[in-house]
Amino acid sequence: MASKLVPNSFILVSFFLCSLINVPSTKSQLETLAPDQSKAEAAGMTHIHFFFHDIVSGKNPTAITITQPASGSTTSFGLMNMMDDKLTEGSDPSSKEVGRAQGLYASSCLGELGFMQAMNLVFTDGAYNGSVITVLGRNTPMHATREMSIVGGTGQFRFARGYAIAKTHTMDYTTGDATVEYDVYVTTH
Repeated sequence: MASKLVPNSFILVSFFLCSLINVPSTKSQLETLAPDQSKAEAAGMTHIHFFFHDIVSGKNPTAITITQPASGSTTSFGLMNMMDDKLTEGSDPSSKEVGRAQGLYASSCLGELGFMQAMNLVFTDGAYNGSVITVLGRNTPMHATREMSIVGGTGQFRFARGYAIAKTHTMDYTTGDATVEYDVYVTTH
C-alpha cells in the first residue's frame, strides 16, 4: 500500500502548536550559554555573529523537505529538510551576505519539536572568506536559546571546536520561514 504524504500545512500547524508551550526564558539562561566576551577572547576564542534565513516557502526555497513526518506525529517526527540557507550580517534578508548554512535538519524527538542538525557554515565574504565551521547538535526551535557543538572546520577553522548559540529572531507560522540569530564561539587551539 502506498504511503500518503503529509501536506506542508501539517508541519506549520505542528510549529504553531509547539509555540503554545510555555518555555521559560530568562536573561540568566542566555548568560550561562554565552561567555563574557572578554573571557572568550582571553581563552583564544573567536566570536562570530550573523543571521540565518531558512526559507521553506515560495518559488525559491532555501530548505526543502526530503522526508515527510510520521503520520499523526505532533512533533513532525521523521521530517527531514536539506538546506542551503543565507547567512547575513543583519536580521534583514537583504543585508550583506557573509556565507551559507549548508546541511540538514531532521525532527528526531517524539516529545517536542527537536531537530538533529548537521551543517557547514560556509563563509563567502570578509575575514573568514573560504573557511568553514561544521556544527552538529540538537536544535529545539521553540526554546528561547539553543546550543550546538562545533565539531570541526576548514581554512582558518582547521581543528575547530566550540559552540553555536541559536535564538529564533522571527518565525512566520503561516509559511514556516524563519530568521535565526547565531552567536558562534570557536577556537582552533
